[in-house]
Amino acid sequence: MTGFAFDALAAVLIVPFAAAGLLILIPGYRAAAALNALASLLTLAAAAMLLVERPEPGAYLIVDDLNIVFIVLNAFVGFTTSTFSAGYIGHELETGRLTPAYLRFYHATYQIMMFGMNLALVSNNLGLMWVAVELATLSTVLMVGMYRTHEALEAAWKYFILGSVGIALALFGTILVYMAALPVIGEGPQAMAWTVLMEHVAKFDPALLNVAFIFLLLGYGTKAGLVPLHAWLPDAHAEGPTPISAVLSGLLLNVALYAVLRFKMLLAGNPEALAPGPLLVTMGLASLIFAAFMLYRRRDIKRLFAYSSIEHMGIIAFAFGMGGPLANFAGLLHMTMHSLTKSAIFFAVGHVAQVKGTQRLADIRGLSESHPLLGWGLIAGVAAIAGLPPFGVFMSEFLIVSSTFAREPLLAIPLAFGLFVALGALFMWIGSIAFGEPTGRVAPVRASYVPLFAHLALVLAAGVYLPPPLVAWFQHVAHLLG
Repeated sequence: MTGFAFDALAAVLIVPFAAAGLLILIPGYRAAAALNALASLLTLAAAAMLLVERPEPGAYLIVDDLNIVFIVLNAFVGFTTSTFSAGYIGHELETGRLTPAYLRFYHATYQIMMFGMNLALVSNNLGLMWVAVELATLSTVLMVGMYRTHEALEAAWKYFILGSVGIALALFGTILVYMAALPVIGEGPQAMAWTVLMEHVAKFDPALLNVAFIFLLLGYGTKAGLVPLHAWLPDAHAEGPTPISAVLSGLLLNVALYAVLRFKMLLAGNPEALAPGPLLVTMGLASLIFAAFMLYRRRDIKRLFAYSSIEHMGIIAFAFGMGGPLANFAGLLHMTMHSLTKSAIFFAVGHVAQVKGTQRLADIRGLSESHPLLGWGLIAGVAAIAGLPPFGVFMSEFLIVSSTFAREPLLAIPLAFGLFVALGALFMWIGSIAFGEPTGRVAPVRASYVPLFAHLALVLAAGVYLPPPLVAWFQHVAHLLG
């Protein structure tokens, strides 16, 4: 393990952890917001260094072809969200929705959340990964209830209860994997290290692995917002600060699904274990179709896009359930495109709610006329997340549908049906939100559009051209996923 690579990996974890300790002590909003963004930028720089050189796997930490994708994406969206957060939270302070004491807590908890997600991604120990996911979950629970309204506290409590059930199921599944490894590897941390488990998994008891994966899928599937384990997600998005909605949809759901992929790879190494594909396909289709219909009945703009996140988590789960080089490649691409696009949408939605003074869809009209830049940014985001060309989401969805038609034509029918139902709902809502006579108040917006349009530019560029090194990288990871 070279010093350069080790230092970069350490920085990915130490920077957010240390920043949290400093932020809880800083009373001034401007200084805290600046430090929050600076810490996120330093974390992104450290993650980028891991692209150049990676450390050798250790007993507890690992950087490999699979998680480096998520580490860089996590750090990038964490940084852009921190810059969006500076203006958004400043407005909340001015309007009295948040107090200076809550702001210190907000910025410190934001970095703890980033630390937890980064730790989950780089863990080479399945127990450490479980702890890290729980830490990220608890920090977001606290942030969801930050407004201290009845609705916000109820949403945080629901998230806590359902998240606790999910993490308990994941813990039981983790224990079962450890029990399967004990007769082959022996006691101690080695029996929980991914690198060691992958070397010996062919000798594990397949019955224990089968039961373990079901609990793990249910447990981490709760965190990923898959139906029927999704009930916490719409409330958490609607009642928490919008930057947290962006991070929840853009990052935390990915981290939970990443954990499922790690265990999917483990099962693939044992020829007698069950094939996890049908379970993922079933939950993916259920999430897609359920969320697509629920989009029509929303009354809150943040809840609308929360159900859109459930829809896209379903698409991703379906792709990985289908498996194979093309479907896995499309699933990885879709995870990346969804993270960038959905966080951009929440950047726009957060400022929309501030300038209109409401999240009610019925009270938001004519945005392209009253706030043209904000309105057209939201339109572009919806066009991208709906899967229209030339955005990257179109590319990933096209690959998923075409690979399904080639291998399982009957499954392609409900898949395409769900996509078209969701497309109709999004177009119905964006037509009323963006066009027509403006309604409600028309307040000036004080926002940084850089994070919003930077994300959309990347999604557009990915739809037009994917660099060959990135394609080769994703193809290699797709092969690893089986």
